[in-house]
Amino acid sequence: MLVLTRKVEESIMIGNDIVVSVLEIRGNQVKLGVEAPRSTAVYRSEVYKSIMEQNIRAAEVPEELDRISEDLLPRRSQEPPSEGEV
Repeated sequence: MLVLTRKVEESIMIGNDIVVSVLEIRGNQVKLGVEAPRSTAVYRSEVYKSIMEQNIRAAEVPEELDRISEDLLPRRSQEPPSEGEV
């Protein structure tokens, strides 16, 4: 991890197009400003972690749904069709 010291109104560059600026310091809170292209998603880490957890949960297929789909969908035969079938 790179650790930098900045004062109010100072900033850092990330790559060529992201600027992180220190806007205000009050007690133990630091207010940051982030300038980035609209195509770059910027999240607080706790929000990002929550989004990732929700995405993982949404992608999981419940076991019951898996069993139901197996019961409803016809199984494909491993044998090639005979001449009269296509």
